[in-house]
Parts: sequence; structure tokens; C-alpha cells
Amino acid sequence: MPKRIYALAAARFLGAGLLASLLVSCTTVPETGRRGLMLITPEQELQLGISEFRKLKQSTPICTDAKTNEMVQRVGRRISAVAPLANARWEFVVFDDNKTVNAFCLPGGKVGIYTGIMRITQDEAGLATVIGHEVSHAVARHGAERLSQGLLAEFGGEILGQVINTNSEDTRELWLQVYGLAGAVGVLLPYSRLQESEADYLGLLYMARAGYDPRQAIEFWKRMAAHGSKQGGNFLAGVFQFLSTHPLDEARIKQLQEQLPKALAEYQPAIANEPTGGESP
Repeated sequence: MPKRIYALAAARFLGAGLLASLLVSCTTVPETGRRGLMLITPEQELQLGISEFRKLKQSTPICTDAKTNEMVQRVGRRISAVAPLANARWEFVVFDDNKTVNAFCLPGGKVGIYTGIMRITQDEAGLATVIGHEVSHAVARHGAERLSQGLLAEFGGEILGQVINTNSEDTRELWLQVYGLAGAVGVLLPYSRLQESEADYLGLLYMARAGYDPRQAIEFWKRMAAHGSKQGGNFLAGVFQFLSTHPLDEARIKQLQEQLPKALAEYQPAIANEPTGGESP
């Protein structure tokens, strides 16, 4: 049997095995019910998050401002109390970097806030928006999902390389480049936008359940949009949205406005026991 036929047979065999594994390697995102590919175990994910967070704390200056740290810990406690993250080892650290307008949550509940974003959060509700969004990534296991997609893409590339290895070198390189571009634009980036929108929605619910007015999430994202406009960040994203890993600011705000009634329905019971409307501990 020719080598190409062997390669095709192997591809079909491995593809069938992969399909069988995928049927039992999916996870369901809380609240949304979306099913996603998952080839990373929660234990592997947790160890990865702990390891990477430790490295970051060793390499990045940590903020020593008492007021900022107290607020982050307070908001972090309230959000984490309503976030269904199994076996979480919650840790909230403020990194002293005024140029970085960002935050993140690594698997296992390792949350990092850069001081650069604090001028945009402005208050506890704004900070709750950010922490709620980042914690949602961990709850939905978005990091592990992206790693799983990467593993699947790598597997597909190897199979494609075997199937076309009888072609000329130039043709082979062309097909591999096309495969890589199609994977990035057609799968990985849209999934990233989907995950961001999903984290927006979950974060809105979590901040409401923690007693923070979800309407303030929209105000925060408006401030973020204004900041992005000043930095010129929206121009290319507006022209080439399909290459963007995040939703456009306008689309994000519109979606949050549509989701607001559900979050407000959960916010009202949450503030029943909050004497100051949910804005203080």
C-alpha cells in the first residue's frame, strides 16, 4: 500500500480515537450551559496556576499601598464567596505597575490586579466588575479550554503533515501555513471572543450576587472604552474585528445592557441584608 494511503488510514484511525476521547472530554460552563473541549484535568490546571502565579510574584513588584490592598481583598472575598470554583485556593495580589491597565485570574483562583487599572475602576463597584470578570474565566475553565484547543490544533497539524508529506516541500509548507491561519482565525480567536463575552455575563451575575450594583459594570466598560479611544486601540479592532480576541467596546456594552435585567433580579435579594446598598463590606 502506498505511503500516502498508510498516512490517510492512520489519520482516520487516530481521528476516530480522538473523536471518542472528545466525547468524554467536554465540560459544561455554569450558568450558560455551553459545552467546551477539555483535555486538561482540574488537578493539572490547578498546579499550573499555582506555579505561574508564584513566578509572577517573584518577578513583579507588589503594591504596598494599604488602602488599595484592603479594597482589593474586601472585594475579592465577596466575589469569591459567590463564585462556584471547586478546590479554589483564592489569592488576590495587587501588582505595582501603573502602565498596565489589566487584571487576570489564573486557574485555582489566583487573581492579579495591576495598579494601572485602578484609575479606571475608580470605586468598589468598578473593581467588582473587573474581579468578577476575571474570576469568571477561572470558573468557566477558559484557560484549560484554550490549552485543550492548542493541543487539538497541534495534533491536527501533525496529522496534516503526515497526509501531505509526499507533496513538494513548497506545497507542504503552503498547506501547513493555511492550516495554521485557519485554526487561528477560524477557531482560536473566535473562541477567545466567546470566552470574553461569557466572562462578562458571569461576572455581571457574580458582582450582583455579591451585593454590587451590576449597572456599574456598564459604566466601567464605558470608561474602559474611553481609555481605549485615547490610546487609539479601537481603530484596528473596528476595522478587523474578526482578528480581535476581545469584543468591540460597543458590542460588549450592548450585550451587558441586554443581560442587565437578569443580574438586577439577583442584585435585589443580595442587597436586602446590605445596610448601605451593597457598596461596603
